[in-house]
Amino acid sequence: MSGSLAIIGLGPGEARYLTPSALAALEAASDLIGYGPYLDRVPARADQTKHASDNRVEVERARHALMLAAQGKAVAVVSGGDPGVFAMAAAVFEALEAGEADWRRLSITVEPGITAMLAAAAKAGAPLGGDFCAISLSDNLKPWEVVTARLSAALAADFVICLYNPISKARPWQLGKALELAATIRAAETPVIFARAVGRPDESLRILTLAEAIAAAQTADMATLVMIGASATRLIARDGQNPIVYTPRSVTKSPCATSQGRT
Repeated sequence: MSGSLAIIGLGPGEARYLTPSALAALEAASDLIGYGPYLDRVPARADQTKHASDNRVEVERARHALMLAAQGKAVAVVSGGDPGVFAMAAAVFEALEAGEADWRRLSITVEPGITAMLAAAAKAGAPLGGDFCAISLSDNLKPWEVVTARLSAALAADFVICLYNPISKARPWQLGKALELAATIRAAETPVIFARAVGRPDESLRILTLAEAIAAAQTADMATLVMIGASATRLIARDGQNPIVYTPRSVTKSPCATSQGRT
């Protein structure tokens, strides 16, 4: 088949975070597909067509992209951050697996991007220096019980935990519940990072304790990446600036020995 499909990560914000490889794929595309606010970040040429859609129609968007590619178009599907992290790459492959047999003959590539947790970590210091994991708090595609089970396991294993999709108008309570769950295992002084819109003009970075984060949960939004430190995560104080947050690479005690669990 003559068409192609590139799944592209735009990075966290400004164009300087876009990789040269992703930029080349965007420039080669005849059609650009994605969630409207992400497409707005891509300046389309006169000979390119934009296809914007809502943020809850990922598989439908993926099918549209595959159909256009099957028609011979050079299609670029855009995501914020990295397309393989809670984003469009999985949706495209889900649609591919369930779709037309001919779609599997298409040239499909994934262009990586800087995901929110990496951008946030770089701004804060090195909080991901040790073992870490990422969990989406959205229960649109999985039950909340699955979210809490995975979060409990990650907390017990003493990972640094990056929380994507922490809160929305439809889900105003979930971040608070997740942080309260963390407080049953992690100490109240555990560092928590609220990184909002990293790489954009309205960027903000707050370093809180877990106790403070619970009280501040309602100040987060869908543009916020929340990072819960491990028991080993440390702060380096600096006058007039945010502290540097880092997690040592070395581990001297087992998770059971460092857990701050309560009864």
